[in-house]
Amino acid sequence: MPSSRVSGFYNWTLQERLEWVARWADLLDEEVAVLKSAPGLTLDQADRMIENVVGLHGLPLGIALNFQVNGRDVLVPMVIEEPSVVAGASFAAKLARSGGGFRAESTPPEMIGQIQVLDLLDLEAARAAVEAARERILAHADNVDPVIRRLGGGAQDLEVRALPDTPAGPMLVLHLIYDCRDAMGANAVNTACEALAPLIEEITGGRVGLRILSNLADRRLARAECTVPADALAFGDFPGERVVRGIVEAWGFAAADPYRAATHNKGILNGVDAVAIATGQDWRAIEAGAHAYAARSGRYTSLSTWEQDGDGNLVGRLEMPLAVGTVGGATRSHPTAQVALKVLGVRTARELAEVMAAVGLAQNLAAIRALATEGIQRGHMTLHARQVAIAAGAQGDEIEAVARRMVAEGVVRPDRAEEILHETRNT
Repeated sequence: MPSSRVSGFYNWTLQERLEWVARWADLLDEEVAVLKSAPGLTLDQADRMIENVVGLHGLPLGIALNFQVNGRDVLVPMVIEEPSVVAGASFAAKLARSGGGFRAESTPPEMIGQIQVLDLLDLEAARAAVEAARERILAHADNVDPVIRRLGGGAQDLEVRALPDTPAGPMLVLHLIYDCRDAMGANAVNTACEALAPLIEEITGGRVGLRILSNLADRRLARAECTVPADALAFGDFPGERVVRGIVEAWGFAAADPYRAATHNKGILNGVDAVAIATGQDWRAIEAGAHAYAARSGRYTSLSTWEQDGDGNLVGRLEMPLAVGTVGGATRSHPTAQVALKVLGVRTARELAEVMAAVGLAQNLAAIRALATEGIQRGHMTLHARQVAIAAGAQGDEIEAVARRMVAEGVVRPDRAEEILHETRNT
């Protein structure tokens, strides 16, 4: 198995990078063509994916390097418009690699489908009736999708919650626990909940309202952790022990303060979302679940933890809901998503979730390491300068020339880019 540790990948030409990834993943010529085409999607394909299609919108697809997850080297496709994210994830993965890479795990792919029951005269009597009919309800839900049941998934359990005091009056809420196997599961869960509605009304004597999955997928968790030796974190005027202490202090800020935690978790999602978009996942559902999970204690806090172990190493952990799939939806209808999954080399939804958790932890490490040492802007602005140069009208070799000069001056602004470009073209 080739290594994801590649020196100087950034300096290779675009064609050289593409050819190397194609060899790594054994991509077919038509799959390479998908990556080389502007959007990786035709208008006809797009017209069948959503409504009212009038065009296509492209985003860059980059490859994060250096990742080793559960002993396996991984190339990570990431789709994002923000500079420094792919570079940051690759750098942090290199740090984690020095301590053995990422260790990741996930829980079974169980989603929650909610069924709201209204107009009940006695909540507790309705709850008891549902509990008594549990096996009948689960069997009915299982009959909705025999394919998932045959694969080992389907209805697993039923939870019943009474909400006696809501703005809409008292209600009973049923949670159908449904194993979605390698699908994200929204369609399967929603279908099962809708099929159960008449039966639930018969059992409770109430009226069923909403029948839909919950994006707080707290039964479908992914976890990742890494250990980074202190000496691997040392650079310049920053000894390793100081960097470790600074990262732990930065995490402590996020753990205690929701204003900081929101930005801290956004950094995690920079990595998670980028992989989600590349592989055709519902990244809005992932975001909703992540933020809700971060507030599960009643106070919004960090999704990750960072500490120093007894040997002075930095130890990071991340736990978050990750409802992702490798079958169905855009994962199989979008050509680029299919190629991205092939590059990742994951076989199941759980493996995909574990890689995504590792990427989220890496992205978090990259951000708080920069914040705790030289500041976030130094590295970020170097990459951002290219975007500013392009926006000012720079082309070809002008882009790097204008960007380098702005960075050297410490002034990365559109007006300065325009001035430098004007000077360059008139000398």
